[in-house]
Amino acid sequence: MSSKRYKKLPEKTKDLNAESIEKLLPELKKNCTTKFDESLDLSFQINNKQKKSEVNIRTVVNLPGGTGKKVKVAVVCEDNKAQEAKDAGADIVGGDEFVEQIKGGDLNFEKLICTPGMMIKLSKLGKVLGPKGLMPNPKLGSVSENIKQAVTDAKSGQVEIRNDKDGNIGVSIGKKSFSDDQLLKNYNAIIDALEKEKSNNTLKGDLIKGVFATSTMGVSYKVKLGKSI
Repeated sequence: MSSKRYKKLPEKTKDLNAESIEKLLPELKKNCTTKFDESLDLSFQINNKQKKSEVNIRTVVNLPGGTGKKVKVAVVCEDNKAQEAKDAGADIVGGDEFVEQIKGGDLNFEKLICTPGMMIKLSKLGKVLGPKGLMPNPKLGSVSENIKQAVTDAKSGQVEIRNDKDGNIGVSIGKKSFSDDQLLKNYNAIIDALEKEKSNNTLKGDLIKGVFATSTMGVSYKVKLGKSI
């Protein structure tokens, strides 16, 4: 049953014509009628089912406007890099002992970064880290010698873009409290990343079949892309 608050929101918005994100942002914010700072989210449907292969997108994007979220970052590294990780703002830093804690199921973090030298030890923990999406990956910048940069990126506004088996991608562009300029910069960064991913994959037709925008507790609107991707 819908709440009184939800019943006051616009109805049948999915039946409306698609509009540019610039025009939709004021509407999305207006629909943020809860007491907390709602997220503004995008939902992409991509053309991942191909005749000869299946397209899978997995990359990271540094959002110029930030995410508005605090991310708990853990680092597995050699002793001589521990201080560098702490100075960069890592919440948990450790070596072999920390790997054993992870092995035992201690996953009190949202992002895991490690050095290439320690990756061989973490690679054996696929069954623990894999299902949670926490396994470090060189392509995603979470396996790196440059621990300072990796931690800074994770803390300052980095999001992962990844489709599920049905071709859906969900990603936030920020919070209601963000300025429209911040939200637009984040939106454009995500679109640019998807455009780059398209060029890296061989596929027939457009990569993106459809885009919807909504707030955490709001209603959904079709987004009109400025160009075909």
